[in-house]
Amino acid sequence: MSASLTFFPVDNGDMALIKLDNGQNILIDINIRAAADSEDDDTYDVATDLKDRLPRDEENRLYVDAFVLSHPDADHITGLRNHFYLGPLEDFPEDNDDDLIVIREMWSSPIVFRRAGANHKLCDDAKAWKKEAKRRVECFRQQGFNVGEGDRILLMGKDKDGETDDIMDIVIEQYGLITRANQGDTGQFEGRLLAPMVVEDDDEELIHLLEKNNSSVIIRFSIKGDGYADKCRFLTGGDAGVAIWERLWNRLEEDGTTDWLSYDVMETPHHCSWRTLSYDRWSEMGEKVQVCEEARNALSQTREGAVVVASCKPIKKDDANPPHERAKREYVSIVGGEDDRFICTTEFSEKEDRALEFKIYHAGTAKKLTMTAARTAAAVGVSGIATAARAHGR
Repeated sequence: MSASLTFFPVDNGDMALIKLDNGQNILIDINIRAAADSEDDDTYDVATDLKDRLPRDEENRLYVDAFVLSHPDADHITGLRNHFYLGPLEDFPEDNDDDLIVIREMWSSPIVFRRAGANHKLCDDAKAWKKEAKRRVECFRQQGFNVGEGDRILLMGKDKDGETDDIMDIVIEQYGLITRANQGDTGQFEGRLLAPMVVEDDDEELIHLLEKNNSSVIIRFSIKGDGYADKCRFLTGGDAGVAIWERLWNRLEEDGTTDWLSYDVMETPHHCSWRTLSYDRWSEMGEKVQVCEEARNALSQTREGAVVVASCKPIKKDDANPPHERAKREYVSIVGGEDDRFICTTEFSEKEDRALEFKIYHAGTAKKLTMTAARTAAAVGVSGIATAARAHGR
């Protein structure tokens, strides 16, 4: 089984699925809107597409091995209660008419919920995620590593005030590595947790900065392909804004670890928003705006042939931000000025009537394979990517 990376068309929202060599899968965010569930609406049916890609367990239940929530905005968690099972597996409904998906292991940041604040109310799906995460943490406190599938959780970063000090065995600290999903095989991937950022009590500037979006989970994955390590590096960062990428670059540059940001595929933060790249307001300055050099550096650590994916609605000049046409121009510049290496998920799916999928093979390097996927998708479709790679002798 070849590994793959799929981006679903969810308008301004995130929803990506990593399939690993060993058959496991990692889901990053969801935005399954009511229109996508309606038979009377022509919005792409991402729920059915997702379920068609997932395996079933011995009880015929669909499952994901791991589900990562970058942060609890509605456009990253909508559809959770409608399509996923929450609670102890012994209470799983026998009829399961809705074909609910089991989350074998949750990956959740405790601090991002604390930073929601008065101006960032949680939607009902986010509240349901938070409740389920708390249940699973208590399961670990009571059972330790004896906790079973459907009760497992990894925490992305420490909580404040020592709240996670007694459960550090399930905490991934900033800059730490995740090396397996759902206690499965190691060596299938590595995930470097780059954010949320650790905040010292006296860092008032950062405390003020880290509202909900800027507490987004940022992970750089390195994924094995056909048994060979590091064949695709994938950078995903939720809705993290310019100040986070600026600070992250400065810290990694100081430590000599900027390679942790390198990628073959990157999902643009915050749906190709201009405010990920600049402090300047386009509405006030127009083309006089300046890109933040440090933030751009953080987002431009491309390996040769890298592809940038914008999970957003169609990008139009002078339209509301996000997405932003000026941000698109900057990302195209980052990938060498080649338009076909910048892909908007909605635009792709409107043309192809499918989700955007990259296969991760052993042959050649990941950069050649991602380039092949981007440049041949429109011509031959997802199923033709393997053939195109072979035709190029890779």
